[in-house]
Amino acid sequence: MPRSPVALACALSALVLLPIGPAASRAEDAHAAAPAPAGSGHGDAGHGDTGADTGHGTMPPAPEGGLCTGFGPQTPRDIALHAGQNRVTFPLAPPPEAMNLCNIHTHTNAEHKGPGFSVLSTDPAAGGYTCAGADRLTAAERADPAFGHGPFGHVKPGDTIEVHWVFSSCDVQPGPGLGACLSEACSNPTLRVESQVFLVVNDPFALDFATFAHAGTMLNGRPQPRALPYNTGAPVVFRGSTTGPSYSEQACSPLQVTWSVRPNCARLDISSLYRWAHNGNVFEEEHSHGVRALVTAPELLAPIH
Repeated sequence: MPRSPVALACALSALVLLPIGPAASRAEDAHAAAPAPAGSGHGDAGHGDTGADTGHGTMPPAPEGGLCTGFGPQTPRDIALHAGQNRVTFPLAPPPEAMNLCNIHTHTNAEHKGPGFSVLSTDPAAGGYTCAGADRLTAAERADPAFGHGPFGHVKPGDTIEVHWVFSSCDVQPGPGLGACLSEACSNPTLRVESQVFLVVNDPFALDFATFAHAGTMLNGRPQPRALPYNTGAPVVFRGSTTGPSYSEQACSPLQVTWSVRPNCARLDISSLYRWAHNGNVFEEEHSHGVRALVTAPELLAPIH
């Protein structure tokens, strides 16, 4: 875990920080990350539970090649498998309402694998997972109202996206890039990411992204989303890292993040995502980002309790 503001900001620049399917979500480039501020944060490693948990499923074997060693638990993961052997631990972050929303961004395809999004993408260049039922949409649900010229990157009906709401312990306001998650007086924040996977459809009766946007919402003096998804299954909470395609099982992220990943997909109206981009948002988000390959090596995963 970096302790200097410069090291943290460099690592933050790579942070890529309702129901469908079985019973019942930054940017890899963080292109707008602010320069590293001066000052220092708390940055303490925790003293919580350690050791492996092998009682909740069988983990796949580690791949051939040199795993990165000496790092804390990594993300993304299969949230249905609770086993893990990484012994680095740290306190879980407070709940979202006790933290400050600093960023919202999306990834094309789910970075995580879960009960509702376990279909491996057929696009080898994209990677990640797609929502169950994505192949059963009607022609009307797949019709693009923007005819391929939508204002939110190349996202189109039929795509799966994973949305990340990033929260920081720093006294900050929402903004573009993950530099918004730290400040001159708080350069080493506690981070939390709330995650939801959506199946994007052309359907005005599907969920409206504005429901989950920021729109200036404050709660007890803290910036918050208007709402977080609540009926897509109990979130799976675990210790992990930042994500994005610049990291792999051979190149680990040094940052410590508390993840809260909902296990099922939800249908999201494409027009609402277009409106979020077209009308402007404080995060300056106008496209969806790439995914980090699923982490499966037990040595790189924390046990989920």
